[in-house]
Amino acid sequence: MPFTPYHLGPALAVGLPLRRYLHAPTFILGNIVLDLEGFAVIFFGLSYPLHGYLHTVLFAIVVGLLLGMAMYALEKPMQPLYRKIQLETGKPLKLPSFLLAGVLGALLHVLFDAFLYSEMQPFFPLTLNPLLDFGIPMSSVYSFCSWLGIIGILYYGALFAYSFYKSHKASSNSLK
Repeated sequence: MPFTPYHLGPALAVGLPLRRYLHAPTFILGNIVLDLEGFAVIFFGLSYPLHGYLHTVLFAIVVGLLLGMAMYALEKPMQPLYRKIQLETGKPLKLPSFLLAGVLGALLHVLFDAFLYSEMQPFFPLTLNPLLDFGIPMSSVYSFCSWLGIIGILYYGALFAYSFYKSHKASSNSLK
């Protein structure tokens, strides 16, 4: 799914409810960062598959770990923003939460794409894609990701509504 918002559906629907345990911004980025490979192929006109090495389990793990380390290093300056936009709770997370979020996000990306693209070799160095053989129509994968996106957006909206309610309730109690 190069450059599509479809990967954001699973990222939001899974990452937001688990944000107390997994670093949600890292998980969300982990779900989309692998598409930089496809972007580079198209932008630079490379004779390379859109879903090449980064779209393998092996390299997704490496990219996820690197992303987790980078996001952990950026945590301190970014934390106020993350909290303001409801991507983090008050409890600080440790490095393993960032690493796991990056790896799981990247692996989820590979999983969804593996059902769709014949050029993918998700279990590289093996040159097969057994997930393609399930015969799941592309439209079904896109629909599933879209529904997850709707669920994720509704959940995200509920987080903001609850935060607004909590702050409004606290300010009205302080006026008494």
